[in-house]
Amino acid sequence: MRYDAVIVGGGLAGLQAAIQLGRYSVHRVLVIDAGVGRSTLCRSYHNILGWPDGISGEELRQTGRQQAQTAGVEFITDRIVTAQKRDDHFLLTGQQGQQYEGTTLLLATGVMDRFPELPGIKATMGRTLYVCPDCDGYEIENRQTVLLGSGDAGANMAFILRERTGDLTYINHEREPVSQENIGRLLDEGIRYIEKAAAKVVHENDGYIKQVILEDGETVPAERGFIAFGKNPVHSELAAQLGVRLHKNKHAEADKRSLMTNVEHLWVAGDLAVHAEQATVAMGEGAIAGIWMNKVLKKLNPPKLPLSKHAVYSTEGTD
Repeated sequence: MRYDAVIVGGGLAGLQAAIQLGRYSVHRVLVIDAGVGRSTLCRSYHNILGWPDGISGEELRQTGRQQAQTAGVEFITDRIVTAQKRDDHFLLTGQQGQQYEGTTLLLATGVMDRFPELPGIKATMGRTLYVCPDCDGYEIENRQTVLLGSGDAGANMAFILRERTGDLTYINHEREPVSQENIGRLLDEGIRYIEKAAAKVVHENDGYIKQVILEDGETVPAERGFIAFGKNPVHSELAAQLGVRLHKNKHAEADKRSLMTNVEHLWVAGDLAVHAEQATVAMGEGAIAGIWMNKVLKKLNPPKLPLSKHAVYSTEGTD
């Protein structure tokens, strides 16, 4: 069965695109989702319009899926492993060999934050432990904050966070080298620097961080936290298979207006694309991609106009 539009990725960008496309009421739309992603880890987004007290990524995904299904969008749980561009469609293959065909394709496969599997990290993620200073720098304002990171990636994050709080500790968990210039700047800006591995993130009251315990038993108290390990994997493998032009950081490049890539009828949206990696931006890009996919699909298969309820037919004056 061939779909008009296939969306790979059921995160915030993919879901917003699905809702947009479904509401045109004329396209067969399929979302293929592996069920896990960056948004599934966030226990509370604090900067999304209409949710001043926060909303979890899981809740957003669940309600978004229901909203898309109401508009007729179909969903399948699978992980796409190979993708091909045929003459007039895309052919995708899942983990168990299942194949899917689509006239147009949106890749919304995103990125994943790299972090150690320490006890307590996932329980605090998005609640009091954050990844994006543009999204959540507000949350650490004048609070005792700990930054778990690696090398210069962590140091550079520390300098950004220092603008928000005067009580900041950077734990270089992986003991990766930090440049002498950055070491000097950490000292100058009053940022405490610890080059030791962490063992546990202690929290209470449903994800509120209290302290980080280091491998030698030392404790670092904290009210809020950030992670910055760098080298976050970008899930651009399918884009590369299809010949999409990739940026030097492996994010997919696309037209700034339509978000279509250099491959005809192939769009990207969300964290996979070259953008700010924010939930709200991902939603906007999903909507834009959906709008432009509809434009193309209408040209490929012009929709039939619904019958008018008010048409008046007259034969007066005719022979």
